[in-house]
Amino acid sequence: MSWKACVPLAFTILLMWNIAAVAQDATPAESVKTLTVGLDTLWVMVAGMLVIFMNAGFGMLEAGMCRQKNAVNVLAKNLIVFALSTTAFWVIGFSLMFSDGSPFVGGIGGMLLAGADNSPATGDDYVGIFSSLNWTGIPLAAKFFFQLAFAGTAATIVSGAVAERIKFVDFLIFSLLFVGLAYPITGHWVWGGGWLAGAGFWDFAGSSVVHMMGGVGALMGAIFLGFRRGRYREDGSVVAMPGHNMAIATLGCLILWLGWFGFNPGSTMGVGDGSAIAHIALTTNVAAAFGGIAATIVAWLVLGKPDLSMIINGILAGLVAITAPCAWVTVPSAAVIGAIGGVLVVFAVSMFDKLKIDDPVGAISVHFVNGIWGTLAVGLFAVGPANEAFKGTALFYDDGAGPNGLAQGLGQFGTQLMGVAAIAIFTAVVSGIFWAILKFTLGIRVTEQEEFEGLDIAEHGMEAYSGFTKELMPSGTGVEQTADRY
Repeated sequence: MSWKACVPLAFTILLMWNIAAVAQDATPAESVKTLTVGLDTLWVMVAGMLVIFMNAGFGMLEAGMCRQKNAVNVLAKNLIVFALSTTAFWVIGFSLMFSDGSPFVGGIGGMLLAGADNSPATGDDYVGIFSSLNWTGIPLAAKFFFQLAFAGTAATIVSGAVAERIKFVDFLIFSLLFVGLAYPITGHWVWGGGWLAGAGFWDFAGSSVVHMMGGVGALMGAIFLGFRRGRYREDGSVVAMPGHNMAIATLGCLILWLGWFGFNPGSTMGVGDGSAIAHIALTTNVAAAFGGIAATIVAWLVLGKPDLSMIINGILAGLVAITAPCAWVTVPSAAVIGAIGGVLVVFAVSMFDKLKIDDPVGAISVHFVNGIWGTLAVGLFAVGPANEAFKGTALFYDDGAGPNGLAQGLGQFGTQLMGVAAIAIFTAVVSGIFWAILKFTLGIRVTEQEEFEGLDIAEHGMEAYSGFTKELMPSGTGVEQTADRY
């Protein structure tokens, strides 16, 4: 047996010998460049995988916060939406977002990742149609993979706000249109070298591009769908429809928290500045922590109890809020940004309920409201590239370029405000058109009987907890019977 063991060992030695011989032929500069590209690519791919894993977090969170009879439907939407996002972004979305075009939309020459491109060449050495991404020295496939993870996140945000009453097929169609057409256009404005980037608008990892936009799409969907039957009494008061499994909702929150360390630090698109990566991870974590603490305290004071759903949404609110400014603010500023996000989400949930905009998981309050706040926070808290006190620190600035905070005046805040308004209005109009077309053609809402029965049976013909006792509405709540049964 010993000589048999030598066969694979000898083969391995021979293989490594040849690799070593090839490496000796390369110049030291070429070897360093190859190693740099490899390390940068590895980092971006791992970060992208963390962001994609956030789909599991969204699935757990939304399923847990919805009722038992709709769990399969929620999970199915969260699973298929990334497959749809992959298709739409590969076919046309990536091209519209990053290929060379006008200040308002990219070209179509990059459809299916076609078109000239010599990545990982950077700067003046780059030759191709994706020049807006020539600052990162990784292959085109890695650039696409990482940006795809973001596109899928934007579509997933919509799922929670329209849960428990939307037709499955309509959600699929909307997701394709949203990721293939709407998301890439505003993304081009900010990250594709479009007009907002030229105007000096800054968003490091997507408070506006991903979260606020997804929140606006969710808001329009909730408006066109209307509230769940039985959600509000005739006097406008809210009927509680608690989630069926807060354990998996909490697990979903923790998965999302972990995934955000790919979302924000991964947006460096390289490992060249390790201090910046560590700093971004720290500001991200601190904002999440203070968002959760602030939401807990406010919910305790306002609602009388430390509501777990508010703790979860407070953590997520802090994460959304820090996504835009994470690279350009100090750690104490990150704590303030996260804490304000945690406060905002508690009052936003109550506000939307008063407006009878029914959002089963609080996605609009988390992503729309705090997407706005995080984007504006760039103009308030960014240290500024010219600040002598912070030169040479871990803050992520490229050749002196970056946003200025309130200490340098209100100019940056005004630019951020303009960008927020432009993205929100465009997304509201476009997604509103999508929802309107679907509503008046296919119809976007299930029937009353299907809603009562649950979308698991009505849409999928299966149950999440087959063989378990069915959930029952509590008796003696004073709610009308027609509302109780929902």
